[in-house]
Amino acid sequence: MIIDYLINLSMLSLMVSTPLVIRSYLNLKPLKQLRVWTGIYAGFVSTVLVVLSFQDQGYSYDIRYAVIILVFAYLGPGAGLITSTFALVSRLMVSENWFPAIVGWLVVMTVFVVIHKFTVHFQPVKRYMILLGSYIVTYIITVPIVLNVIRDNPVFHLQYLLFVSIGVLVGGLLIESYEKLYRAIQERKRMEQTLEESESKYRLIAENTSDLIMVMNKEHTISYFSPSHEMVLGYKVPELEKIEICKLIHSDDVLNFRNAITKIMKDRKSRPVEFRFKHISGKWIDFESRCMPVMNDAQSIEHIVIISRDISERKKSEEILLQSEKLSIVGELAAGVAHEIRNPLTTIKGFVQLYGKENGANEINSLLLSELERIETITSEMLSLGKPQAIQLNQANLCDLIDHTVEFLSPQANMKNIQFSRSYLGTDFFITCEKNQIKQVFLNIFKNAMEAMPNGGNIDIKLQKGIDGECIISVQDDGCGIPEELLPRLGEPFYTLKEKGTGLGLMICHKIIKQHNGTISYHSKLNNGTLVEIKLPLTN
Repeated sequence: MIIDYLINLSMLSLMVSTPLVIRSYLNLKPLKQLRVWTGIYAGFVSTVLVVLSFQDQGYSYDIRYAVIILVFAYLGPGAGLITSTFALVSRLMVSENWFPAIVGWLVVMTVFVVIHKFTVHFQPVKRYMILLGSYIVTYIITVPIVLNVIRDNPVFHLQYLLFVSIGVLVGGLLIESYEKLYRAIQERKRMEQTLEESESKYRLIAENTSDLIMVMNKEHTISYFSPSHEMVLGYKVPELEKIEICKLIHSDDVLNFRNAITKIMKDRKSRPVEFRFKHISGKWIDFESRCMPVMNDAQSIEHIVIISRDISERKKSEEILLQSEKLSIVGELAAGVAHEIRNPLTTIKGFVQLYGKENGANEINSLLLSELERIETITSEMLSLGKPQAIQLNQANLCDLIDHTVEFLSPQANMKNIQFSRSYLGTDFFITCEKNQIKQVFLNIFKNAMEAMPNGGNIDIKLQKGIDGECIISVQDDGCGIPEELLPRLGEPFYTLKEKGTGLGLMICHKIIKQHNGTISYHSKLNNGTLVEIKLPLTN
């Protein structure tokens, strides 16, 4: 009998665990009418247990009620009644004593339905323990006492109830174990999916931002470079991983960068720092960075995240704004000074001319008049800076304006052994401009080129069409050239490289070109001449 019970328990364990294991490892869609199908499957299990039952004194015994109790506890009366119906039919097919089987089934089902109604909010484990206790009490009252079934052998009934209890406990233990396993697997999948989604979002941000994102570990080596480095600096990420970070930073900024990292490691607070990164082409790009420490569970710095942003355009804007403020101040100052100088200057010049007429011109008198005219020219330039001038815009051909300016300077150029060569890649270069102002620009540029060649030389003037409807005027001389580090200062007020220069000529040129929506740039090296490029929009 014990062997038969053990076979029943083994079969119960196998058939309870099989669908649970399958459910744990296969991502199956939930069945519609799950309770009905589970009740049918549990009825099949109870049928198998009935088939494996043993006979004693005309009665059939098995642990089918262990399955019924578990189904009632986990799935409710609907599935429980389906399972118990299968179990009853199977029981009637293998045994001739139908009356106690049917009466016991009706009593137990009634008790189970009532108990389930009052324990519907209980946990399944607590519920099946209550159902098991109620079944034991109902069985003892109904079977040996009321129905007088094998009343003289209480040990037999005790063994039966013991194995039913073991069946309920084993089945419940298997179900709870696999439920916990399933929940753990689902939670892990959910966390993996959440982590993957989060990683995907951060990767999307990191791969499409123009900011440079680096992760530095506590050994001060970079463990991560965002793909934006390839776009901004031109290096491939594998190349950057092989280069020490300080070799990419300008030598003047390395100390500042290292000090910032040291302070972050010490204070555990984020800090801003500015430094220049080297582009793959060799140029330096200004970056503003925010270095933020990342703590581990022990509250020590594990990483430093460095987010850098290209501020080259911002610095250019700041320089332009500063230059604009300088021009405004200089213009106001120049206008005031020029106005005050002009009045006494006119008086002095008139008396010098009168003295020359009365006493005859001499070298000193001519020198005084020459210097007075130079002062007058300077004051006129200063007035043009500070005083808004009404201009009349007309359409003009740049070829004609350049030719007129060259003809005006030709006598002076011949005396200094300087030749002008002109190359016009086309005939129609019409712009909308104030002719005299554009002539003044050409006059200043050409005169600067001539003064840079005291021993003579050649000035090449090239006129061509550029992209986006603009024309490019290039002026190349053979002069002494300008050091590259001084080129950015050209056009600043009162900045000049000439001994007797005022620093106002190029400043006026910049102002005029800007008013005509154009640009002017310089390319030069010491002893290699200077190239001036002017870009102006063409008229359609």
